[in-house]
Amino acid sequence: MKTSDFYYDLPAELIAQDPLEDRASSRLLCLDRATGRWEHHVFREILDFLNPGDCLVINNTKVIPARLYGVREETGAKIEVLLLKRREERVWETLVKPGKKARPGTKLTFGGGLLTGEVTDVVEEGNRLIRFSYEGIFEEILDKLGQMPLPPYITHELKDKNRYQTVYAEHDGSAAAPTAGLHFTPELLEQIRGKGVHIAHVTLHVGLGTFRPVKVENVAEHHMHSEFYFIEEDQAELINRTKAEGGRVIAVGTTSCRTLESAAGEDGVLKASSGWTDIFIYPGYRFKIMDGLITNFHLPESTLLMLVSAFAGKEHVMAAYEEAVRERYRFFSFGDAMFIA
Repeated sequence: MKTSDFYYDLPAELIAQDPLEDRASSRLLCLDRATGRWEHHVFREILDFLNPGDCLVINNTKVIPARLYGVREETGAKIEVLLLKRREERVWETLVKPGKKARPGTKLTFGGGLLTGEVTDVVEEGNRLIRFSYEGIFEEILDKLGQMPLPPYITHELKDKNRYQTVYAEHDGSAAAPTAGLHFTPELLEQIRGKGVHIAHVTLHVGLGTFRPVKVENVAEHHMHSEFYFIEEDQAELINRTKAEGGRVIAVGTTSCRTLESAAGEDGVLKASSGWTDIFIYPGYRFKIMDGLITNFHLPESTLLMLVSAFAGKEHVMAAYEEAVRERYRFFSFGDAMFIA
């Protein structure tokens, strides 16, 4: 299977640059994965497609304002640091620009000294380990100094940090939002519960590897990035009970999907667990637990588009994407959504 099989032509003006004022007013393309038929709806109408006894699985990770702008102490030269993974209490794996100037021993200052750091090592892909020094609580300092790490295709400034955050975000740790969840409002979630639909939560901290392009032509040769996840016992029980009672398990976003499929056994039973997953889902994959998927529209030739194609069939998905382009849907993180079942 070739990476180029997942290419589609997207006019640049269809890449959504700003979130809609009303989260639930995004458009919703509903795709029947058995027949390939689609219908056009508004996202708040997702309620009509959920049945009592179904279970929505949301990813309650929280995006941290992981982009820091500072200077090198020795020269005063500007430097940009993007926090990727917390390795120890004060040590982070980071992406630094310009990287060549950030050799081990380089000292950095942010916010006039409110936060300082020292590069301690260079690891895979040129990422830097930085040991930070500060007084107080790191998360509070980060909230004061950091900026949201918006994807590279979004060029507009985000006026409200909370708009790149789901309304149910809880656990700090992501460098990118689980964007399918951005469409939900507290009111819509309450209506969903009121219909008798269960809502379970898992946590997967989304890394910037989610935007990493596939650089090999043979899909199977792509090396997937790893991300940390955890599933609590009571949530695994709720999801397993849903399956046992004949309800559908519907993942909100590809991150929830990857978490579920990573932790499910071949028997389709979900295990409470935590750890790192580098699961790569592409056509030919046999889904163990997921019955439905709510997702945004993804980049051409991306691993996320391959995952969606594995679930609904590549021909069905590519045809639906062509329809979305024709109908001028909004694409990517702040764009419109699909419901596939």
